[in-house]
Amino acid sequence: MTAQRIDGTVTTPLGFTAAGVYCGIKKPNPVTHPLDLCLIASTGGPVPAAAVFTTNQAVAAPVVLSRDHLSRSGGLCAGVVVNSGCANACTGKAGMVVAKAMAAAAAQALGCDDDQVFVSSTGVIGVPLNLEKIRTGITAARAAQSVEGGQDATRAIMTTDPFPKSCAAVIDTPRGRVTVGGIAKGSGMIEPRMATMLGFLTTDAKVAPAVLQAALRRVCDETFNAITVDGECSTNDCVLLMASGVSGVEITDPSDPALVEPLRVVAGHLAREIVRGGEGATKLVTVRVTGAESLADARLAARTICNSPLVKTAIHGGDPNWGRLIAAAGRSGARFVLDHASVRIGDIDLFDDGVPFDERSPAAADVLEQDHMVITVDLGTGGRDEATMWTCDFSAEYVKINSEYRT
Repeated sequence: MTAQRIDGTVTTPLGFTAAGVYCGIKKPNPVTHPLDLCLIASTGGPVPAAAVFTTNQAVAAPVVLSRDHLSRSGGLCAGVVVNSGCANACTGKAGMVVAKAMAAAAAQALGCDDDQVFVSSTGVIGVPLNLEKIRTGITAARAAQSVEGGQDATRAIMTTDPFPKSCAAVIDTPRGRVTVGGIAKGSGMIEPRMATMLGFLTTDAKVAPAVLQAALRRVCDETFNAITVDGECSTNDCVLLMASGVSGVEITDPSDPALVEPLRVVAGHLAREIVRGGEGATKLVTVRVTGAESLADARLAARTICNSPLVKTAIHGGDPNWGRLIAAAGRSGARFVLDHASVRIGDIDLFDDGVPFDERSPAAADVLEQDHMVITVDLGTGGRDEATMWTCDFSAEYVKINSEYRT
């Protein structure tokens, strides 16, 4: 079975509606007409749900609350309310009060228990979230709910994102068709480490919460957890997956390709779009690490390479500096054998079995001028494990965005 990516959002799978509205959390802009609150809901009441959250110990109130709701509800969720423009992070007890009130307002609008609602916030850290504006936005979003509201919901969760991120995937099985849809935001402060930025996924498959949770973690490890923009793990990262069951295709095994394959297609596309739209990014970079003695070593080396400022600035400048790649791999903590290590940029071998080929640098520089490239580093151990991660270049624009973020 092969999953096919299609245009779509969280409302592409049957059983979901969404809306995106403006409630005044972001500054008004008559040109861009920002949206800053979205509501995604199941049309059939609470449904099985799964989620992963940030591992940052400086955790935002919405994450604390949603994590608690996932446990208390037994893995059931009727909807999620999300605001952008304010992270409601590091705001003390008042932040938790607002998060709870946000959930209560959404629960009243959806006609469900408070603990069957997830809340999520993104934006500036340390700024109080205006509850009255949130309540007004929830009322407006509930009134605007529709199957066509997915695109507005996608725009409503954006902060510094240069473009909205959404897609869907379908897979045909002997039991019927399964659809997965999703939206995501993320541009800076991106390195998930067992969580994600903000991602909201839906499926019309029939899946119990425990199976859904196992499948989501499996896919996240290969997608959202395999990207980095700047090596920064956010206070608010989370991803939520809801399953309406409307298709009637029942999934009982978390490795069942009927769920895993379309989920991997959607999560993978959204993850790479987050990197492609990284703050100041001009290039999407796929980093493959091969020749590792273990998967853990391969991932460790790939993450170190992807997070290296020296590597990322060289890529931005089109400099095929293979020495920076070798140095990053060698310091990563993964087992590394220099005499058998190699570096390839595109299909150009610049360093092979410990021997440099600098005369090939001009051809490699041409590869680095592209907006997407593949860099392969072999650790030289003779091992068979490998890993792939995605990153982007570092530009002056990244510095400008983050030096002026609050001002």
